[in-house]
Amino acid sequence: MIAADKRKAVYLLHQDGMSLGEITRRLHLSRNTVRTILKQKGEMPLGPRQDKIRIEEDLLRRLYAECQGWMERMHEKLVEEQGLNVSYSTVRRRVHELGLGQGREQQRCGRVPDKPGEMQHDTSPYRVQLGTTTTLLIASMIYLRYSKRRFLRFYRHFNRFLMKCFLHEALSYWGYAAQVCIIDNTNLARLRGIGANAVMVPEMADFARERGFQFVCHEKGHANRKAGEERSFWTVETNFFPGRSFTSLEDLNQQALEWATVRMEHRPQGDSRIIPAEAFEKERPLLVAVPAHLSAPYVCVDRCIDQYGYVALGDNYYWVPG
Repeated sequence: MIAADKRKAVYLLHQDGMSLGEITRRLHLSRNTVRTILKQKGEMPLGPRQDKIRIEEDLLRRLYAECQGWMERMHEKLVEEQGLNVSYSTVRRRVHELGLGQGREQQRCGRVPDKPGEMQHDTSPYRVQLGTTTTLLIASMIYLRYSKRRFLRFYRHFNRFLMKCFLHEALSYWGYAAQVCIIDNTNLARLRGIGANAVMVPEMADFARERGFQFVCHEKGHANRKAGEERSFWTVETNFFPGRSFTSLEDLNQQALEWATVRMEHRPQGDSRIIPAEAFEKERPLLVAVPAHLSAPYVCVDRCIDQYGYVALGDNYYWVPG
């Protein structure tokens, strides 16, 4: 900070006709500093910088509670909902200045090099508030390891049929499948065995074969082989859930689809800053095109037609013509 008497001297010397170059030499100041002092007419600057962004403490505390302490999500809401052009580092600094977020550990799983032509599938249970009710749901996610594309959907329960429905929907949306799908040793597609000795359920093996890929279990104790999928669930917990509310399962899945296939598709990922939509175009030649003629999964059931021409299925009755 330039002292007040020195600022006054700069202004008076310029008023007396001394050039900027002479003032800078005599007072050992830069030209930009001299110009700034002259604009201020030799007075001390008043108040904070005009371009400095101020974030209200109450707003930060409210967002911290609303986003469950995840600062990346707080930064998103400040930019998108509050219209503040503030950097993530500024948000993080202000949160720490308020004594929030201290001592919170982020558990990261180990990393393995990414390579094209591989996808990973897993499920994870979550308790999610739908309207006024907290419900236990199963999140199913498939992840392209190289391009980091995701497809996410939630279910009240999950079985092999729903797994096939989910994979059919995801792969049909992408139009392509990787040749290998890494799963863990508790996956519904596995019948018995561990790792390289795992045997898949015949119907799941046939389902995969029709779409040009195969299920492969990672070895026992090698959970990091599926680290990209685990990191994706961590991202769901820290970036999707915080700051969002859901009125129903349909609303939850609609927001999950938009988050996974629109927002995350065009956002730089991790230290590599890779953008999934762009990386997918590079990975496409190494993927298998999913045949368009494949029908959605279905279940065959045996039912008898009653005397009124109806068939009972669960709690519903369906009229059968003829």
